[in-house]
Amino acid sequence: NSKLRHVEKDVLIPQIMRDRAKELCSDKVQAFTKCCQETGLLMVVKCRQENTALKDCLVGYYSDPSFYEECKAEYLKQREEYRATGIKKKRQKFTPNM
Repeated sequence: NSKLRHVEKDVLIPQIMRDRAKELCSDKVQAFTKCCQETGLLMVVKCRQENTALKDCLVGYYSDPSFYEECKAEYLKQREEYRATGIKKKRQKFTPNM
């Protein structure tokens, strides 16, 4: 049964998307984090370029229909395993395909 409830479509699958996108954009996350640590209170001004690159990367994934379908398939697989075993599986860390 692959019907999705409201909470699955609007909360659980988007959470997988956010986690995966952060991992896939990890170089930009690191660059932004490093900039913020180095500049302190001036980060809003000085880290604008790193922030824009990070946002562009994340939004690119969030707005990609095939990325949504990939995350939905992952969620359905996890749900199926949970229903079969009753054991909630910890989310795995993703590594980008290189």
